[in-house]
Amino acid sequence: SRRCMVCVLYLSVHLIPVNPVREHGLNPKSRKRIMPDLLTEPPAIDPIYEAHVYCNIPSIAERSMEGHAPHYFKLVSVQVLIRHGDRYPLYAIPKTKRPDIDCMLVPSRKPSHPQLEAFIQHMSKGSAAQMDGSLSSLPRFPSHSLCEMGELTQTGVVQHLRNGQLLREIYINKHKLLPGDWTAKQLYLETTGKSRTLQSALALLYTFLPDFDWKKITMRHQWSTIFCSGSCDCPMRNHYLEEEQRRQYSLRVKNSDLEKIYVDMAKIVGIPTRQLRASNPIDSLLCYFCHNVSFPCTKTGCIGMEHFKVIKRHQLEDERERQEKKLYFLYALLATHPLLNQTVNRLQRIAEGKKEEVFVLYSAHDVTLSPVLSALGVTEARFPRFAARLVFELWQDGKRPKEHFIRILYNGADVTFQTSFCKDHYKSSSKPMCPLEKFVNFVKRDMFLIFNSTSYYDACRRRAL
Repeated sequence: SRRCMVCVLYLSVHLIPVNPVREHGLNPKSRKRIMPDLLTEPPAIDPIYEAHVYCNIPSIAERSMEGHAPHYFKLVSVQVLIRHGDRYPLYAIPKTKRPDIDCMLVPSRKPSHPQLEAFIQHMSKGSAAQMDGSLSSLPRFPSHSLCEMGELTQTGVVQHLRNGQLLREIYINKHKLLPGDWTAKQLYLETTGKSRTLQSALALLYTFLPDFDWKKITMRHQWSTIFCSGSCDCPMRNHYLEEEQRRQYSLRVKNSDLEKIYVDMAKIVGIPTRQLRASNPIDSLLCYFCHNVSFPCTKTGCIGMEHFKVIKRHQLEDERERQEKKLYFLYALLATHPLLNQTVNRLQRIAEGKKEEVFVLYSAHDVTLSPVLSALGVTEARFPRFAARLVFELWQDGKRPKEHFIRILYNGADVTFQTSFCKDHYKSSSKPMCPLEKFVNFVKRDMFLIFNSTSYYDACRRRAL
């Protein structure tokens, strides 16, 4: 369908993060399976460094800012939006051997996690869970000796076991967000219909609530990658996405270095350049790169790091131009309103005293998280890495119980004051968070101002000013 083509076109370009921050990854020159930490950040944007960050290989314990608030504040709700963990490619480079990655879970193989074996055992007992629609037919953990296309890898499972463990230490052990006898009504779980998103959600959930009772688990199925549920009819959203894709295409055509690289790679594998480009080689090459496997060779030659670097550098340039042109921002506002509106409605109910759905987990894709970050105005954020997490915390002021505040965190970094609706608030407040009503007003009203509209329905049918 046309909509699916739009998703594929979009996915094929935006796979790489931008804007360096201190993170840990692989040694770019190492072809051995040795993965030292990068202790210092490179002085300029480096495509190889950015790829390491994107891979998100589990290394040292992560420091995070989740759960930080003045002592008299009470945490009353947490909503988490994740990208699935490391996966096998969605595309194959024609006439090359597929990367040899094992998707069996082997606790003795690195990267591993102390609870990986217990996770496997617990997943095998999951038939009592309520799974919406087609979710019940999906496997609860990866189990192929040669990964299938798009399948979650052991690295991907471990990434989310680590996410869940980190969130448990903060939200359960420290802040007692859920009692020991929590009920099904206190959780809200939703995933797209891909095995990698379901399995990522279950991995995070397992370390967040170890050995949870399967009878308390209801996993809802979301058919749309932008989680628009029953509000997906939005003609102008599709218009802005198509305009954004035209911008991407124009930038690519202008890049002579990129064209030379595609011509050279196409000769190596013995296919027309157009066919190679259509096979989206970067998706496959990222798998070789993240798993420290040599790039593919043929009798004619080998795809090498220089090919990889040129394609990635172009993607970083594309990401930078995307921020400047604003077409993607207009798309993002319309694409994410249904999800943000659902988030705000839930936060308002909890602020009014409801005790249901205090922990929410949406398991999604890069094409879900990226527009949410853009719509919120968090322009400095990297494109979502594997197992990225975006967290909305709701806090109650213990001195003024009717007052509620939110914090927004991306991969453990507090980005609350990077948002368009709260960027200046810290100048006039001593509290390290944003009043809930500022977020509510943004989602219910201010998101539509650029479209000269007062509602989502109207904005979906009217051009921006």
